[in-house]
Amino acid sequence: MKLLYSIFAALVMVSCGSGQMTQTPFAPTTAERVGDMMNYLASNDLKGREAGSEGIEMAAVYIENYFKSYGLTPYFESYRDTLSNFNKPAYNIVGMIEGNDPELKDEFILIGAHYDHIGAVKPENGDAIANGANDNASGTITVLEMARYFGTQKTNKRSLIFALFSAEEKGLLGSKHLAKKLKEQGLNLYTMLNFEMTGVPMQDKDYLMYITGYEMSNLAEVSNEYAGENLVGFLPTAKEFNLYQRSDNYPFHEEFGVPSHTFCTFDFTNFAFYHKPGDEAALMDFKHMSTVVNKTIPVIEKIANAASQDIKLN
Repeated sequence: MKLLYSIFAALVMVSCGSGQMTQTPFAPTTAERVGDMMNYLASNDLKGREAGSEGIEMAAVYIENYFKSYGLTPYFESYRDTLSNFNKPAYNIVGMIEGNDPELKDEFILIGAHYDHIGAVKPENGDAIANGANDNASGTITVLEMARYFGTQKTNKRSLIFALFSAEEKGLLGSKHLAKKLKEQGLNLYTMLNFEMTGVPMQDKDYLMYITGYEMSNLAEVSNEYAGENLVGFLPTAKEFNLYQRSDNYPFHEEFGVPSHTFCTFDFTNFAFYHKPGDEAALMDFKHMSTVVNKTIPVIEKIANAASQDIKLN
């Protein structure tokens, strides 16, 4: 945490031509901030954010506005990356922050989450909207808050891509489209870090999150070393249900063959409303979500700034 919040102690003065530019201190993510974002993304107004719907269009505009306010550059001509593998207009939202090291900036870290959900389903207690608070407004907010940190602080030596995927619920279509597109363009991808269902804490665990595909790389070990605590652990159930292949990390593993993992806090016992109308904002633990963000940002900062690529495939 010291690395993240050393900025908070004083204004950093950066030389800018003949004048001076003041860097705004970063305000750590709070439960209140997370709650405000969640109450919009998982509201009934967005009608479950199904890919190609009016509701997900509202979410796309919301994300674009945040990217713009945080100073992210559109990775393509605009923030919108139109899916080539879906029959309705659907968009990934993709921004970037160029690295500040002349050599390391050519290496990229992709930080992602899907922002779509499944829309309307069979009614339960008169409610048919599957709001998708945990799945995956939680991961979306996590990525947006990381974009806020790096977009305002610009501390990264390697370049960062922030991608919010559409049509994950249709078969990982958004991430499949982007992974293929970036591979064809020759992107030098170091690692892909995905965030999925981070809205409620695990119980009786000695770690905050787990990663899917734990044994496939040393990401957990590196993350814990960078964090200075047991931040990331192994969840046997995740391996049993093959979660590694069931989220947006997997297309990047297939296309690039680099460490690509999903961070998650859903452990099959702590949330009973997967793909149900009950996946509501009111059930999310906003303090937990802010903790995930605030403890993960320093890890990503060290991944972005390490002299060598410490994360390696096993």
